Amino acid sequence: MSADDDDITEDLLADADKLTGLGLELLGLDPHPDDMTAEQRLQFDPEDLEEMAAVDPEERRKALRQTRLLAGLLWNSSSILIDQLFRDLGTLSGLESGTAANIAGTSVLSCLPPQFAANYDAKFTRKFIVVASDVTASLVRGWTAPGSLAAELAVRCLLDQAEITEDIYELDLPEDWRANVQEVLLEDADSDALYSDDDDTRAATGAVQLGFEHWFKPFAPGDTVPPYAYS
Repeated sequence: MSADDDDITEDLLADADKLTGLGLELLGLDPHPDDMTAEQRLQFDPEDLEEMAAVDPEERRKALRQTRLLAGLLWNSSSILIDQLFRDLGTLSGLESGTAANIAGTSVLSCLPPQFAANYDAKFTRKFIVVASDVTASLVRGWTAPGSLAAELAVRCLLDQAEITEDIYELDLPEDWRANVQEVLLEDADSDALYSDDDDTRAATGAVQLGFEHWFKPFAPGDTVPPYAYS
């Protein structure tokens, strides 16, 4: 790891506290009795508390650092995601129409289901930026499950960006962090089927509509989509 890598690790650790919408335990950190209030400890059996307390202190410190690094990475990647989407918008704004070849050269839109690439024009990108901004804001104000297919796809793009940063800097993150975070943020996600070529997988989503025209519509009453994207 180079000096620059050391710098980004410290920067990400410093950003960890900004991710106020997701607790470290949601990101995979096992709880420790010393970090709990008396009321919280009452929620566990004495045997469980004893097992939690028996974790080797060095292992605990390593797990805490790795999870904080992940929190900082998600914060950092949120900003990069929106910045890259604006770059993609600039690229598409100079074109008369979108094509699969044009989308293949973009930073974020190229991560979306490729079978719909011809629909990823400037208008779509503006709407997707609004949704992605709303999704990343949830990482600060308090996480809520995505209320539309577009929001689920924005989460996937966020995790894609985090993986890119991880690969570039070879970050020391918790094992299987992406699968664990995705399970928390995208539990029972319907957008899985958009990346599948299996008709049975797509049919298994039940009443959820996967067509492009439904991406910016709320899943159900109570789910929300920002007005600009929903209009």
